[in-house]
Amino acid sequence: MTMSKGHILWFIPDGYIPPESSGELESHESICVLNCYKEPARLSVTVYFEDRDPIENIEVTVPGRRTDHIRTSSLSRDGESIPKGVPYAMEVESDRPVIVQYSRLDSTQAENSLMTTMAFPG
Repeated sequence: MTMSKGHILWFIPDGYIPPESSGELESHESICVLNCYKEPARLSVTVYFEDRDPIENIEVTVPGRRTDHIRTSSLSRDGESIPKGVPYAMEVESDRPVIVQYSRLDSTQAENSLMTTMAFPG
C-alpha cells in the first residue's frame, strides 16, 4: 500500500503579526513546509482578511527533500504584503503533497511565547 506523504491543500485560519516587539527578538509567524519528495513543490498562498480582498497566488517553491520556514511577513505579490496588527488567514495549495505546520513567536512582552500547530489539511 502506497501512502501519500502530506496533502496538496492546507488552511491556517488564525494569523496575526503583532505590530510591536520587545527585546532582541522580533514577533513573527511562519508557514513551516516539509517536502519529502525529490521534486520541488510549487506553492500558491492566498491570504484572507476580515475587511479587504485577499492577496492571491503568492508563489513559493520548496526544494525537493527539504523544509522551508516561510515568514509570513515576507509574503508579497504586486507590492501587497500582510500588514502588522491585522488578523488574517491563509490557504496553502501545492502541486504535490507537502506537510504544513504553523508557528508564531510573540515577543510583545519580556516573557516570549512560542506557539506551533499543524495546519488543517483540505
